[in-house]
Amino acid sequence: MNGNRFGRLFQVTTFGESHGEAMGVTVSGCPAGLELSEERIQRELDRRKPGQSMITTSRGEPDEVSIKSGIQDGYTTGTPIGMVIQNKDARSGKYEPFVTAPRPSHGDFTYSAKFGTRNWGGGGRSSARETVNWVAAGAIAKEILATEDVEVKAHVNQIGDVEASDVTWEELVEHTEENEVRCADPETAQEMRELIDEYQEAGDSIGGSIYFEARGVPRGLGAPRFDSFSARLGQAMMSVPASSSFEFGLGRDAREYAGSNRNEDWQFDDDGVPEPVGNDHGGIQGGITTGQPVYGEVTLHAPTSIPKTQATVDWETGEEKEIQVVGRHDPVLPPRGVPVVEAMLALTILDFMLLAGRINPDRLDGKPGEYETEYHPRSPENVGEE
Repeated sequence: MNGNRFGRLFQVTTFGESHGEAMGVTVSGCPAGLELSEERIQRELDRRKPGQSMITTSRGEPDEVSIKSGIQDGYTTGTPIGMVIQNKDARSGKYEPFVTAPRPSHGDFTYSAKFGTRNWGGGGRSSARETVNWVAAGAIAKEILATEDVEVKAHVNQIGDVEASDVTWEELVEHTEENEVRCADPETAQEMRELIDEYQEAGDSIGGSIYFEARGVPRGLGAPRFDSFSARLGQAMMSVPASSSFEFGLGRDAREYAGSNRNEDWQFDDDGVPEPVGNDHGGIQGGITTGQPVYGEVTLHAPTSIPKTQATVDWETGEEKEIQVVGRHDPVLPPRGVPVVEAMLALTILDFMLLAGRINPDRLDGKPGEYETEYHPRSPENVGEE
């Protein structure tokens, strides 16, 4: 089975299944010299773990990370970092009715059709539990980006038809973690919570979206065409379980803009470098970053595991049947998806920065002057990767 690795220089390879013994991830390409501890990674995992509130699954997973390699005396050594998160509360018995009767809109049927077999407990490899590995790797990426003053944040900007107002970066940083919905607009967060409760009480689920933003992203990351920043970011975001759309900048609203309205004028910054006036492009032009904030949105459909009775078929008997998916499932995904989206944004940015030579791939205490150039229209940082 391929498709378990993300990144080119900063490579993340994952393993594990929802009801297996453990989840795990190997991070290759982390420069030496980064101060790192299990506690720093755990902070991110605690944001994603189940059982945080009444609007998340009640599965009792502590999601405690254990670093197995790549660290010496609290610092990375430049060798692969191996991390393991044990599964503590798997209950596979509840999934036995679905061994030959696929749950609607899950990966049960498609995995079986492709491989001729599957791990049916909890969805196996197709379960969103696998994202615990992404968040662990993303925590390392965030630590490296912090040394370059690059920050990433996300929040829930819509649940069902309840949409948050636009928020500032400061509000995003200050308010996102203040409520269970992880919406940086406190008043709208309460409306979202009430809507989620309605669906949960009805034995149903609801979808929503996550707004993300990155500050401090250098200009010149990405290369035409298939290696453009937007193409790679799209791959990252569309890998998130339940993602049904990805957009950046104006996104789908761009279809309503005339070219004269969407096109941006130019000005010179304090260093005499040209920059666009405004940022309807979401920090990306021609597939390459402009140096402005990168922002966008990911839509996640409603969780497919719901208590309501649904129709399916048994492919062994050929009979139609009714099923009820019992167990512990989220009624909505974006609140726990926020750290997942942040992780994939951080991993994408870091990989591009390493490729562009903006970060020493061998050691973080190298001389930064060796990796910086003055602005020139044809310098590598402005035309993409060489």
